[in-house]
Amino acid sequence: MPFRVWHAASRIPMLISRQERVGDADMSILTGTIEALASATGSFVLGHFILSSLPVRSALIGSIGEGPFRIVYSSLAALALFWTIAAFGAAPYMDVWTPPPGMRHLTFLLVLIGVFFVVVGVTTKSPTAVGGDKLANDPQPLGGILTVTRHPFLIGVIVWAIGHLLANGDLASIILFGGMLILAAGGIFHIDMRRRHTMGAAWGPIALSTSVIPFLAILQRRTRLDWRGIGLSRVVLALAIYAALAYGHQWFAGVPLVG
Repeated sequence: MPFRVWHAASRIPMLISRQERVGDADMSILTGTIEALASATGSFVLGHFILSSLPVRSALIGSIGEGPFRIVYSSLAALALFWTIAAFGAAPYMDVWTPPPGMRHLTFLLVLIGVFFVVVGVTTKSPTAVGGDKLANDPQPLGGILTVTRHPFLIGVIVWAIGHLLANGDLASIILFGGMLILAAGGIFHIDMRRRHTMGAAWGPIALSTSVIPFLAILQRRTRLDWRGIGLSRVVLALAIYAALAYGHQWFAGVPLVG
């Protein structure tokens, strides 16, 4: 899954809280209602699953070529993403449940973990990343964050989404972050299934020496933690990005986290 999944909520252009903007919300058919947000989020999630499914993907690539397919895929995903962002910003605020006061601290921790997995996943060559099936014959053993999980980016999105679901009890947030959670979790299953098909026998050793659940393969002694492969520089980068997101949260999400 591409990096734009993680940015689906982190770039929401809201300078003040959504509660204060409800009166000025765009009440067009595409935004301004919970139904519009659900439709937008659904199109973003389902669009990824449908276009990346083997039958549809293979048929389109066979018809227009891989390059044009990637352009079409990215364009449709971007349109659905922008619709989702606009619909979330204009959605009415409807309380579903009230998170306990201490939940905020747990959210900080979960988002930090999520950012770490996302950053390390994006900066690590992986057979489960976009184009990763070309690594089928790579003689180098899997290392780094892949000894923790073979889906670091999507695990990061899942943890990030759960953190936001625990801290936000309004219906719009539940729809948005729940949609991202479904997309990431379903993406893990979908990528494994597709790699099993496209990589054939080469997928076997990868699946046997790694795990989806973080640290499971290590606990089962199918691999060893490769801290050196993860690298201190990636940890520092993740901490820097997390700090920037925390301090900039009021600017791009309308909710101050520090200060």
